[in-house]
Amino acid sequence: MNLIEMWNQMGFFAKAIAYILFIMSMISFGVAVERFYTFLQARKQSKLYAPQVAKFLKDGRLKEAVALSQKKEFRYSHLAKVVLAGLNEYQYTADAGGNLSREDMMDTVRRSIQRASALTASDLKRGVASLATIGATAPFVGLLGTVVGIITAFQGIAATGSGGLGSVSAGISEALVETALGLVVAIPAVWFYNYLTGRIEYFNVEMDNSSSELVDYFIKKTA
Repeated sequence: MNLIEMWNQMGFFAKAIAYILFIMSMISFGVAVERFYTFLQARKQSKLYAPQVAKFLKDGRLKEAVALSQKKEFRYSHLAKVVLAGLNEYQYTADAGGNLSREDMMDTVRRSIQRASALTASDLKRGVASLATIGATAPFVGLLGTVVGIITAFQGIAATGSGGLGSVSAGISEALVETALGLVVAIPAVWFYNYLTGRIEYFNVEMDNSSSELVDYFIKKTA
């Protein structure tokens, strides 16, 4: 029997399981493609952004650094989001009239950068958790379809009274297709999840390094 014949002979429950696995697969690939694109743009834009903003900061041109960070061409850059938060907070506290001490000003800038880093990290993780859920549950969804299919096959045997191998092999093979579908959905989802999680960790390290460098720059500037 080919897959089309198996599909035509499947019951309602087995087809429902197959539809669920198909939807899970589409969600998995959709999230993966969207995150791949976002991460690619984040890496590309941050690579262009870092040397430009470093030059502005070295020259003491904070307004130009802020304007650069706000450009649409760097909207995916995780570094631009973090640096912009620090620059805005520093300028705001500096323009407030100097009521804060140097230590309080640095604490305020640090908290602003930490908030921006947390929000950016959360944005980078968007949808990635669904890959872990799909990778963990898809095999069990497929196994559920297999178990129900085997039960249905043995019920058919009991109803007809025939217990030969030929009478059960077709039903069992149809049921095992559900387990295979579950594994086909789960394996790529786990691969995608592990890869994207690694990229997120790399971006977090970059944001931490940039945050520390920016705070050090402000400390030297206010010394």
